[in-house]
Amino acid sequence: YLRNFIILLAFTSQLFSRDVTNGTVAIFEFDAAQVKSLYKDSAPLPLLNHPTDPSKRIALLAVPYTNAPKNIILSLTGLQGTQSLHVKVVQGNYEKEVLHVEPSKVSPPKEVLARIKQEKDEAMAIYTTFNPKRFWSSPFELPMQSLVTSAYGNARIFNDTLQSYHSGTDFRASIGTPVIASNDGVVVLAKDRYYAGESIVIDHGEGIYSVYYHLSQKNVPVGATVRKGDVLGLSGMSGRVTGPHLHFGFMVQGIAVDPLDFITHINTLFHP
Repeated sequence: YLRNFIILLAFTSQLFSRDVTNGTVAIFEFDAAQVKSLYKDSAPLPLLNHPTDPSKRIALLAVPYTNAPKNIILSLTGLQGTQSLHVKVVQGNYEKEVLHVEPSKVSPPKEVLARIKQEKDEAMAIYTTFNPKRFWSSPFELPMQSLVTSAYGNARIFNDTLQSYHSGTDFRASIGTPVIASNDGVVVLAKDRYYAGESIVIDHGEGIYSVYYHLSQKNVPVGATVRKGDVLGLSGMSGRVTGPHLHFGFMVQGIAVDPLDFITHINTLFHP
């Protein structure tokens, strides 16, 4: 879908339905004068300001890649009652790819296992933090203009062993290619990591984070405020790689989602 799901609330206990692919974000738009709260199970989904239309609120629903096709029921409460939003999760058409890397990047030596766990825990603590401040006010951009060499969602077979799925999108980039910020935000991670190599993570606010991996150089420290288009660093081949490239991704509500799909959909909010 290239359009967001727009709901004009009538509050008649009507059931609205929508299909969403696993590994993507559904964006809902609501009448700000009518809506009060939105829940998934017993957890609230934040109702956010629309970036261009003050008469609307939006909500983001990130669906994990590993989410088996099933139904999600959202409960929407407004001035005159409650409605259900029926979200059907459908399986994306994701491919498989075979990669060959250093054996230590598939079966890490015991001495680095603690490092890997610490880096994962540190990253997830960041991604699951909801910063109520929004830093962006314009459409998101790609970190570079280049050929996509590996799409989000590909099942990744490292050295003949199925290890994971691809949680971002890889761009072809020779070592030293400038990498720019997708949008305004604050740098919340800038360090060398075992798998991701030299990494930068930007907090865009409201649970949205963009990630840039395998760099050869970082130009911004943790705590730096960046603007869309600022050069964050240079591409490289650090970490678990088969060659130089940029891994680009988005984490939304602690979930890795298809970055190209996310940019396409979030940017429709600026082009009614």
